[in-house]
Amino acid sequence: MQNRFVVHLIWLFILIFLVACSSNNNTSTDSLSNDTSKNETTNEQDEPLEFSISMRTLATEYVENHPDINNDKWVHELENLTNSDIHIELIPHREYVERMTLLLASGDIPDVVQVSGGLYGPELAGAVEAGVFMPLNELLEEHGQNLLSVVPQEAWDQVTDADGIIYAIPDYLANRSRRGMAIRMDLLEQTGLDIPKTTDEYLAVLRAFKELGVENPYQGREQFKYADTFFGAFDAYPYQWEFYEGEVVPKFMAGDKILDALEFYRIMYEEGLIHPEFLTTPQPVYRSNIIAGKAGMWSMNAEEVLSWEQEIQSNIPEARVEIIPSPVGTDGKGGHYLYNSTTRAFLINNSTDVDIKRLIQFFDWQVSEEAENFFTFGLEGDTYTVSSDGNLDYTVPTDINSINEQRYRNYWLWLIRDATFTRGVLEQSDDGQKLIEIFDGILAEEGRDSIFFDPPLDTLQSNPEIRPGSDVPADLWLTGAAEIILGRKPLEYHEEIIKNWLNKGGAQVIEEATQRYNDGVGIQIPEE
Repeated sequence: MQNRFVVHLIWLFILIFLVACSSNNNTSTDSLSNDTSKNETTNEQDEPLEFSISMRTLATEYVENHPDINNDKWVHELENLTNSDIHIELIPHREYVERMTLLLASGDIPDVVQVSGGLYGPELAGAVEAGVFMPLNELLEEHGQNLLSVVPQEAWDQVTDADGIIYAIPDYLANRSRRGMAIRMDLLEQTGLDIPKTTDEYLAVLRAFKELGVENPYQGREQFKYADTFFGAFDAYPYQWEFYEGEVVPKFMAGDKILDALEFYRIMYEEGLIHPEFLTTPQPVYRSNIIAGKAGMWSMNAEEVLSWEQEIQSNIPEARVEIIPSPVGTDGKGGHYLYNSTTRAFLINNSTDVDIKRLIQFFDWQVSEEAENFFTFGLEGDTYTVSSDGNLDYTVPTDINSINEQRYRNYWLWLIRDATFTRGVLEQSDDGQKLIEIFDGILAEEGRDSIFFDPPLDTLQSNPEIRPGSDVPADLWLTGAAEIILGRKPLEYHEEIIKNWLNKGGAQVIEEATQRYNDGVGIQIPEE
């Protein structure tokens, strides 16, 4: 709690500095309303709306390989369509929290800041509570009615504080189950085995892949990120929480199911069924191994399976990739962790001097039909044509560069959309329509939910060693679990991991979490 107070005090000084430096600062919704009224009475629409925005690269190849994203043709076309002049500041994906912390602490904050989801992520370090960002309720009511009608209430809830103040405009997921288990169907057919369902059947397929000479039957990735699929079969995601025997605890403390999950991963490691360095394999290596045809199964965002298949086929022409049901446990359930309803969110600097009315309208345009057409298909005469009877003709790209360019436009540049998948692209092919059915069928029926804390638990915020991420375990647990999986410690060692976690502050975390559960305040409890 003391650390949280210090963080807030630091932000208070930064905010005072920003206010002093900005003659046009608006610090309340009343003053915002007054300034908006002034903007409505002045005719500035002929001048482009100039604003800056920080955005995480999200490991998007087109973005990370671009020499100057601000001179990209799609950025320029977006500016033309919205009469804007956008200055993008890229935040590297792998250094996101560190770079965001430095950016916010510098006081040189862009007009718009993209964050990973809600209002209390580690990248914000108390900035919302310190008043760094602008309340948006009245502005959205006046200039963002399309946003209010399109974005689901669940997403708005995640960017709204306890007093009902909206601080961000959210990208959203209509289907929170967006990850799936991908498999090389051409390899599966060579084994003669059926599509696996249970963990035992999955092991049989992975062993058969190894016999075929597949280098990585299951492709892992560092910190279990996109490599935790089998935890779902045991309902033991180590970064999730549940109510167990009268307390809210991490799932790795809810009975012995975590031991079953660790034993499963240890078997995979001992038999060479998972990349031997999966605990330290970074995202670029994970992806390049898959694209090179070195993996038989992997976890991924299901929307991207068709584009990844095309890239794999450039190396292995006969490769076919499909999303199959995730492994199920003894309860007949499984699946990846369920995302929050908000994937990205955009906050507005409280000290900005841009035309706030037009800035909200820029985001409001993102959910328009014109925006959907642009981000989905691109430019008429360039990436698509329209026939005399009004039908749109769009050919889904097949070469790698064009695939990455399409993904950038659909996924990264389109700020506010249903991020589950890009329907307009998938509807262009039989495979795409099949993938829509997979989302609406397989993925909608699977997934493991968790108790969420909003705002985060104070006892966790001040103790990063025992604090999990949204989809990665706490460092303390991960370090100990690695010893078990690599065969250096027996399964019983997990009791020591729990003791260490409790002694490092975990006992206080459980106490705070359980109190919230009992009070029904600052907590989201999954529906049964």
